[in-house]
Amino acid sequence: MRRVFSLTLFMPTALIESLDHEGRGVAHVEGKTIFIEGGLPGETVEYSSFRKKPKYEQATLTQVHQASSQRVEPKCPHFGVCGGCSMQHIGVKGQTAAKQRVLEDALWHVGRLRPDIVFPPIAGQEWGYRHRARLSARVVAKKGGVLVGFHEKRSSYVAVMDSCAVLPAQISALIPKFKLMIAAMSTPDRLPQIEVSVGATLQGTQTALVLRHLEPLTSGDEQILREFADANGIVWYLQPKGPETAWLFHPTTATPLAYGLPEFDLEMQFSPTEFTQVNHGVNQMLIRRAIRLLAPKAGERIADLFCGLGNFSLPIARSGAHVVGIEGSKGLVERARQNAANNGLAERCEFRVANLFTLAEGDYAKLAGDGPAFDKLLIDPPRDGAAELVKALPLEGGPQRIVYVSCSPGTLARDAAVLVHEKSFRLAGAGIASMFPHTSHVESIAVFDRG
Repeated sequence: MRRVFSLTLFMPTALIESLDHEGRGVAHVEGKTIFIEGGLPGETVEYSSFRKKPKYEQATLTQVHQASSQRVEPKCPHFGVCGGCSMQHIGVKGQTAAKQRVLEDALWHVGRLRPDIVFPPIAGQEWGYRHRARLSARVVAKKGGVLVGFHEKRSSYVAVMDSCAVLPAQISALIPKFKLMIAAMSTPDRLPQIEVSVGATLQGTQTALVLRHLEPLTSGDEQILREFADANGIVWYLQPKGPETAWLFHPTTATPLAYGLPEFDLEMQFSPTEFTQVNHGVNQMLIRRAIRLLAPKAGERIADLFCGLGNFSLPIARSGAHVVGIEGSKGLVERARQNAANNGLAERCEFRVANLFTLAEGDYAKLAGDGPAFDKLLIDPPRDGAAELVKALPLEGGPQRIVYVSCSPGTLARDAAVLVHEKSFRLAGAGIASMFPHTSHVESIAVFDRG
């Protein structure tokens, strides 16, 4: 389209055609692609570019001339400055549809694949869902002293904020209190982050906070933390170095963190620095769908690859199947074994440490150990995907069904192409799970069958 200038502000104008995988509006002006933060499909907008390249520009929206019906008023007063959310200006249904398109586009453009069935989206609580978060802390005198929150958009600076709509209300309310607490301590400039972790079981919720400190704390500092914990009903962990150094500080009688999977009569313990899904409700729905798709049966031998602390392993074992969980982290493998024992499933589960990113041809058979070959696989890798694993799968005699849970549509599509085009699987279905509402993050699930 032709570039049109506003007579008053001299800002370029464009028609937004679609959204990209980061939730930005996409327009084309004089043969150049313009990525406009805040723009929605169908809108005519003015924009200001902050990065210009020969073939594309990155820009921010400055004015909307014709608003989309999907545009809503952001709930959070910090939206647009804080980098934690990028899609609060889109209604939740619009967000879900956009994420579904990102998945389908990735499968087609990267893998040349279309699923036989597109699953209905998995969606849950819209606000207050984020049960894990890492809040940065900085002392910035010109902005009023201590800042606690997420980073600003496209910046390493900490946003000025006093609340967060995607955190549980009780955590959001603590942000102003964190600022006062850190300001009162002996070395406020040496306390770079507070990690939040919330457990939720049938008995209620429990909040653990992990304070990263670069200098030893004084006795006065420790007393401030004790009083804060007692006044606000939280548990403090201290972390002097890496995540493995985190230890329970106060109250020392606190019970371990846990989240419940009531549909499977399970309670999963975890430490506040171990990986768990941020959204307990959507995690439960995602597990339910994964188990339905996997259809485990008594007598089957099923591998849960990248098993973590047993999030999928134990629900699979509840079906009567025998589960072999494999994970690269020794600490998570120990936690998975503990969870299996605590839930009476130790005899149906075995867990091993293995690097699934370095598999070579022929290594897949070794994963089964001394037992029979796996009937089915559940794969839940990090963002890098499972490229070496899927390449190592045999053409014959391997699993008949694979359920693949992904946090990156691009790597899922890449691995799906190998499974279908090289390993004789069929992409029977795929769909998204809205694990992170108001962000561009896309969680998805796909099922592959032989033949």
